Amino acid sequence: MHPKLIALLQSMPIFGGIREDILKFLLDRVIIRHIEAGRCFLREGDDATSMFVLERGRVVISKHWNGDEHRIKYLEQGDCFGEMALLDMHPRSASVTAVDDCGIIELSRKVLMELYEHDLEQFTLIQMNIGREMSRRLRVADEQLFAARFGREAHVPDA
Repeated sequence: MHPKLIALLQSMPIFGGIREDILKFLLDRVIIRHIEAGRCFLREGDDATSMFVLERGRVVISKHWNGDEHRIKYLEQGDCFGEMALLDMHPRSASVTAVDDCGIIELSRKVLMELYEHDLEQFTLIQMNIGREMSRRLRVADEQLFAARFGREAHVPDA
């Protein structure tokens, strides 16, 4: 089970530079969820204590505004979501609905704290990687907001 999942995690920015033994440590403790197509997996405003890696399938991220649901983006295998929960301890900022049947890896704050106790250096690297990914996403959002405000096409840097 682990070799495919380790390869998936190693391809993701959040787990960049994380040793294989640490990825095995995490995978021994995570929850693997199977979500049916059409099911809302997370709801905007819910308590947030975990991040998720999309092992297979596709999900749509959406937000509610003025009584309507607005699609923000689609995520596919290898994408992650919910990582803000590991840093800011605020409610979910968006909803996530499965477009296809999905396999999802759940990494909770509890598991991350076990890593903290086990290997502080690798824990710190994951935290730094999460911060970098959130910063990258903020830059993209800033560019899109600027473009929308001033009526021009957004220049979105490569992921």
